[in-house]
Amino acid sequence: TGSGSGSGTRIGMGCAALLWGTILLACSCGPGPPRVGAAPLLSATYVLDDSNGLGREFDGIGAVSGGGATSRLLVNYPEPYRSQILDYLFKPNFGASLHMLKVEIGGDAQSTDGTEPSHMHYENDENYFRGYEWWLMKEAKKRNPKIKLIGLPWAFPGWIGQGENWPYDYPDITAYYIVSWILGAKRYHDLDIDYIGIWNERAFSSKYIKLLRYTLDKHGLEQVRIIASDRLWEPISFVMMIDSELHGVVDVIGAHYPGTKTVQNAILTGKKLWSSEDYSTFNNDVGAGCWARILNQNYVNGNMTSTIAWNLVASYYEELPFGRCGLMTAQEPWSGHYKVESPIWITAHTTQFTQPGWSYLQVDGHLEGGGSFVALTDGLGNLSIIVETMSHNHSQCIRPPLPNFSVVPQRATFYLRGSFSMVETLQVWYSRLDFESGKSVLFQQLQPVKVWRGRFSLDLNVDEVYTLTTLKTGWKCQFPEPPPPQPFPSNYRDDFNIRNPPFSEAPNFADQTGVFEYFVNASDPGDHVFTLRQVVVQRPITWVSDADQTISVIGNFKWVNMTVTCDIYIEKPRDGGVFIAGRVDNGGIYVRRTKGVFFWVFADGSYRVTGDLAGQEILMKGLAGVRDNAWHTLTLNIQGNSASGLLNGYPLWENVTISKPGNGWAALGTRSFEFAQFDNFHVE
Repeated sequence: TGSGSGSGTRIGMGCAALLWGTILLACSCGPGPPRVGAAPLLSATYVLDDSNGLGREFDGIGAVSGGGATSRLLVNYPEPYRSQILDYLFKPNFGASLHMLKVEIGGDAQSTDGTEPSHMHYENDENYFRGYEWWLMKEAKKRNPKIKLIGLPWAFPGWIGQGENWPYDYPDITAYYIVSWILGAKRYHDLDIDYIGIWNERAFSSKYIKLLRYTLDKHGLEQVRIIASDRLWEPISFVMMIDSELHGVVDVIGAHYPGTKTVQNAILTGKKLWSSEDYSTFNNDVGAGCWARILNQNYVNGNMTSTIAWNLVASYYEELPFGRCGLMTAQEPWSGHYKVESPIWITAHTTQFTQPGWSYLQVDGHLEGGGSFVALTDGLGNLSIIVETMSHNHSQCIRPPLPNFSVVPQRATFYLRGSFSMVETLQVWYSRLDFESGKSVLFQQLQPVKVWRGRFSLDLNVDEVYTLTTLKTGWKCQFPEPPPPQPFPSNYRDDFNIRNPPFSEAPNFADQTGVFEYFVNASDPGDHVFTLRQVVVQRPITWVSDADQTISVIGNFKWVNMTVTCDIYIEKPRDGGVFIAGRVDNGGIYVRRTKGVFFWVFADGSYRVTGDLAGQEILMKGLAGVRDNAWHTLTLNIQGNSASGLLNGYPLWENVTISKPGNGWAALGTRSFEFAQFDNFHVE
């Protein structure tokens, strides 16, 4: 595999060389002499046998893009780095080698770290090229044609609710809208959606779920499976038990953050049980410990045959909610820097040695000294065993709280019976999360273990993961180091002059309420043909409390002094309005409480300077003479604790005192859900 970095001829990637590890080779005389002065190691035996049949069918390990805008900054990474990131996530036998990709069906509304655009902003509108989830699904399929695709809405465009913040009053409209997305995926991108969800972490309607199944079948989508309800085990499990028609149309019960536990009703339904969103933890080694523990214990404790991480890749400004809660980090497209975090290699321990359609073995799975193991087979003689010994303090997920437990060093002896009794050697892959020195070992291949008379032993320490497998296809691949991290450029401009943009949104702008898209102004004489336009004109059926204003943020959250300039065009007569802003301190689910320095102009000719997005904290106001349907240039200058504003290059207001916030992003937006355009954005 080449001689590492020293060999100048090796191109592309160097793959991990074999490391010789300390695996005990079992022999008939039992364990060796006890270590001098050490307490005898706790020992226990475990039997792996398929002669009495198998356990549940395994459905795969996956991750979520969306819920929301979690992949926002990934799209404008330069090559080759963008492709490298995608390889680490999706390429089989390479990195995380994910089996499933779950994406948000954009609903034009805030869904955690931003908004994702809908394929139908308005009732008479359909566009299957907005946002980046289509692109991401195609990139995943390109690398792994067998990857399973899941779609789930967090929010819906306002027209679906006909003015009510509720998607179930007109269930036929909602079903038509969701089925349109599935049909569009096939028609425009040749993507087959495998599973469809109901409404993320919100109420379900039995009537709607049945109507969705009917609408799917009517459009020839019988193969699309329904998952419900992406919230808790109840009440969906109980309702399925008493409503046989609902039981007949729900294929998978998906619960979020189940803490590795399920409930009796869910088991009694006889349906597949998934942890359809989990993890959501900062991606350091504790996050890796959380992920290692739940990947095993969701099945061992809760019979769950799929675990899906939120989120796939942390590609959003880190100061937004749940910063770096992805399997890896790619939040700097301007530098090309990204980081393959330890959860990627923890994922590989399961994904590289199993496939959807394999089956779990019927074993208890709890280790005597704490920790767990699972064993899976393809039914053709292959066997993969994944063992984890994560300690309590090194494996806490963000939620739910983790009850105390202890893990101690131990010797585990496994007996292979049934069709595995002929196995002679197992390949070994090993990780150790080291919280003392910080020198963790991640996904290293060790010397194969010899199975002697159908048994082998492992000496397990705390905070380790082992995979023992008959498969020889495991591979730890690594690209050369990406470029070093750099802050967002301190001088940044975008004139939006792009005739055929690869994506519908301008790079680095992170929409937090509303949707800002590239727009071609056919009627413009020439200066403003290509602009950025806010296009959501009715409050969506929200998932959280979107602001009453629209806003998109950009830049470096640490910025203190800045000058923001932008050409603006108010489209809404009388009460329309737009703003530019600096030191913007909030976004995501907290967007309503955003503070900063906001410079507003309105169609009635007035202007305001406020300390908040809501416009309550007025620092200055007056007349500007701006009118709708005309271009004007706004400039906002913030230095220390003072701000000033220019209109069309002339001073309009100055010496406004700013106490806080002391730093934040630049931003632009509108007074309400209204059309407006922006051009020649510049921040310095």
